[in-house]
Amino acid sequence: MFIDGEWVLPQGQARASVIDPSTEEPVAEIALGTAQDVDAAVAAARRAFAAWSVSSVQSRILLLDRVHTLILERAESFAQVISQEMGAAIGFARSTQVPVAAQHIRVARDNLASYPFLTHRGDVAIMREAIGVCGLITPWNWPLYQITAKVGPALAAGCTLVLKPSELSPLSALLFAQVMQDAGIPPGVFNLVSGTGPEVGAALSAHPDVDMISITGSTRAGVLVAQAAAPTVKRVAQELGGKSPNVILPDADLARAVPAGVAAALRNVGQSCSAPTRMIVPREHLQEVERIAHEAASGFVVGDPRSEQTTHGPVANRAQFNRVQEMIGIGIAEGARLVCGGPGRPEALSRGFYCRPTIFSAVHPRMQIAQEEIFGPVLAIIPYDSVDEAVEIANDTVYGLGAHVQGQDLAAARAVAARIRSGQVHINYPAWSPHAPFGGYKRSGNGREYGIEGLEEYLETKAILGFQESSESVQA
Repeated sequence: MFIDGEWVLPQGQARASVIDPSTEEPVAEIALGTAQDVDAAVAAARRAFAAWSVSSVQSRILLLDRVHTLILERAESFAQVISQEMGAAIGFARSTQVPVAAQHIRVARDNLASYPFLTHRGDVAIMREAIGVCGLITPWNWPLYQITAKVGPALAAGCTLVLKPSELSPLSALLFAQVMQDAGIPPGVFNLVSGTGPEVGAALSAHPDVDMISITGSTRAGVLVAQAAAPTVKRVAQELGGKSPNVILPDADLARAVPAGVAAALRNVGQSCSAPTRMIVPREHLQEVERIAHEAASGFVVGDPRSEQTTHGPVANRAQFNRVQEMIGIGIAEGARLVCGGPGRPEALSRGFYCRPTIFSAVHPRMQIAQEEIFGPVLAIIPYDSVDEAVEIANDTVYGLGAHVQGQDLAAARAVAARIRSGQVHINYPAWSPHAPFGGYKRSGNGREYGIEGLEEYLETKAILGFQESSESVQA
């Protein structure tokens, strides 16, 4: 554990193996924290809050700048560890997992430099100040990226924090804690307690001295955190599940829209909460879409994540492998048309949590594979007969995290984007932006991450009336 500026032994004896998903063999063993470790970490964060919350903006900028620099300097170490702990292809870890994680720290630093913590509305002063001690719960699928998306803005806001990374991919989090120590983080400002959700996550969520919980995870986990946090009325920010639509409008360039859609859906082996895993296409173009999608998927190279040629490694753990296999079987049983892939491992891979990139077509919107988050390399192609029906299908989900719209008529694409109930909509595959607020409607959560909105999640609003005397009161 990293508590109060030091690496310390946990108070319990529990340990867990970290499994390499490409070999199914243990590669490390980590300590699992307890509620007592959470108590120690929260107490350290509480002690540090008084000084850190009023530290100068410049000192926090310099700290974040050092963190950003160290992540980039150690990028290869992070990429290697992420590839080993959760199976990301090494090329993808290098090109995406690590660089975008560094971006969150850079953006937090830059936003801090210009953020107006004090504004005036007549004689009322509006102050934005740090909410307090924050518990940050992060998942296994983007292990460093999700850490920096929370830690960066929390530190920028002046909060102190306790991080609980996923016990399934904890090694990159430990490297990050070392970065924080080497960057000179004051004792107690940043703390890390490894452990499980039922033990460490529950203790953080219910802790009376924690002022805010930010969780990225499944909707089920988000509900449990909210329930545990309710008695202490702390703020809970949730970035949860998704079943994002990708609406291909009738005028879309299929040769561009479909391959990019397949790539987006199956990026990170489909293990992204905002992955556009429902491709909604004009019925008259269904056969052409199937052909193009099959061709796109055939270009993937599934294999050893440490090979430079691999585009897609295994899914991250056994439970996820079993889930993907179960849902592929359900799709077949439901009568969806299998375009490519299917159950089992790819040919010549007899060991490891490898799944075949799978595309279903002629999927009915009410099928399980169209409604439930699978979190693996499975894409459902759903036909529609009118744009109104396409929008209806896009919104026919309990989730609302991300969405895509493809079309050459930009006005028409914008109109469809405005009708989709989700926290983000991407038109024609724009570049990712760390400034775009990210978060969900409906059961995809609440609150926002990234950009200015991500910073403001960690701030309280205080109004001070009479802060500046009016001319009338002075004369009186």
